[in-house]
Amino acid sequence: MVPSAAATRNVPPAIADAPARRARAGGPVRVILIRHGQPAIPISPRTGHKGFRRYIADYEEAGLDPESLPPAEIRDLVAELAAVFTSDKKRARESAHALATGAEVIADPLFIEAPLASPRIPLLRMSVPKWAVVARVLWHAGFHPGIEPPARAQRRAREAAGILTARAERDGAVALVAHGYFNFLIGRVLLARGFRQTGRHRARFWNAVIYERG
Repeated sequence: MVPSAAATRNVPPAIADAPARRARAGGPVRVILIRHGQPAIPISPRTGHKGFRRYIADYEEAGLDPESLPPAEIRDLVAELAAVFTSDKKRARESAHALATGAEVIADPLFIEAPLASPRIPLLRMSVPKWAVVARVLWHAGFHPGIEPPARAQRRAREAAGILTARAERDGAVALVAHGYFNFLIGRVLLARGFRQTGRHRARFWNAVIYERG
């Protein structure tokens, strides 16, 4: 979870000009990683560490804000796909269904976000996005009380990349509508496996990054 108050449109021109398509013989294999839309929860309140802990729990339960519609450029990316994967979190599932009206939507808890824990820092008040950055840095540094550690999340990302690649090799292209940081972890695996990246992983809703090979 890395919430952001930034605008939801974040589609690089190279992506906007390249609608999704089924692969022809010899064509590229494409994996599209999309962050979910804005959840129905305030995004940037200032709070202390206890408030941030409650915010994490509320964020995990929140569904998609009805006003957070997928941009047309993102709809074009998935318009011809046979399947769109998503995590089983409500905000991701609802985003996938809003986006991929003509595709099979496959929800799997494998694709949930790499978790965060609220660090106990008394007297400090910050916006939620700043707390999320601090918590992510500490997560990598070893602060993961009772939650999934980085090594396990990275193993999960490798498994997720394998599933997405296999489906893309079958259909030519596949999309995942999931979570910002876990999408980034999957992207690192895909790069190591020979994919080329178009776009950047950013903490913006409906952010899309394309990986292609071949």
